[in-house]
Amino acid sequence: MDLKLREDATFDAVSLGEVMLRLDPGEGRIRTARQFRAWEGGGEYNVIRGLRKCFGLKTAVLTALADNEVGKLVEDFMLQGGVDTSLVVWKKTDGIGRLCRNGLNFTERGFGIRGAKGCSDRANTAISQARPEDFDFDYIFGELGVKWLHTGGIYAALSEQASRTVIEAIKTAKKYGTLVSYDLNYRPSMWSAIGGQAKAQEVNREIASHVDVMIGNEEDFTACLGFQIEGQDASLKELNVDGYKKMIETAVQTYPNFKAVATTLRTVKTATVNDWSALCWADGQIHKARDYQNLEIMDRVGGGDSFASGLIYGLMTTGDAALAVNYGAAHGALAMTTPGDTTMASKDEVEAIMGGAGARVQR
Repeated sequence: MDLKLREDATFDAVSLGEVMLRLDPGEGRIRTARQFRAWEGGGEYNVIRGLRKCFGLKTAVLTALADNEVGKLVEDFMLQGGVDTSLVVWKKTDGIGRLCRNGLNFTERGFGIRGAKGCSDRANTAISQARPEDFDFDYIFGELGVKWLHTGGIYAALSEQASRTVIEAIKTAKKYGTLVSYDLNYRPSMWSAIGGQAKAQEVNREIASHVDVMIGNEEDFTACLGFQIEGQDASLKELNVDGYKKMIETAVQTYPNFKAVATTLRTVKTATVNDWSALCWADGQIHKARDYQNLEIMDRVGGGDSFASGLIYGLMTTGDAALAVNYGAAHGALAMTTPGDTTMASKDEVEAIMGGAGARVQR
């Protein structure tokens, strides 16, 4: 693949989306917890942090935070992850969150027959209120320069103005030669407040017409773009891989602007044991990643985001879709073996897993 990445760019990649404070009860339940471990996380941000922390690219985040102590804590987490925060928009607040606030995400990991559970507290946040004019996109993409923009459907669903901000950012990025990836990441509970699935399809279809690399799972493509997998087992005990391939081919025919389309393949056996793989279409071919059978999972949240960052790294640095989808699958698999939304893997570990390395002790 010849992606024609912009050369005169300050940043290799930036993300646009919400960054929340994740509060994690560890092995326990949210409803009975007496203490929480704090992390940062967010669907779009997790991708850009993985590109920096695991793969060593120069990245920045486009987001807005309430200018208070919690916002500063979230920024400190981002700085620890190596992500540039100079483009963060700081919103004034009145001290109790009436004007705006920072998002919270309580997440329990699940175990065995008990699935993972998230409880978000993110209404009226600074980034949900942000409008296109809050960001100087011409300066960011034109003057500073960005090789790759990543954003997604979680942020687009936050509010009407969030949807408009995504569209304006993507259009401006494309004007200056920035490549755009988008993770559909459908969340029905979020879209319900601004028009439900019909609104999700309206917004995502407009966005899709400007995207270079589209990412999502089967539910995402169905709910957001209207594509179906014929013959898919409703229980998801058996994945219809041929059905996924046909769905991708339909997506490419509908949106000829797509340079690549990728989807994760997951069979959920229990909350802590999944089968895991991925597909990527590019240059008229569909490539399948290595299968990770009976993958043991510590924390599945963020696995798809880590897949996306590995995929993007592979596409940016090699232009080889077959290699890129394996970077993504290996990175996603590793990320789910550690707690928190964000990766704790190194590029060497990812490449070792891609090469078939086992779990023997390294000394």
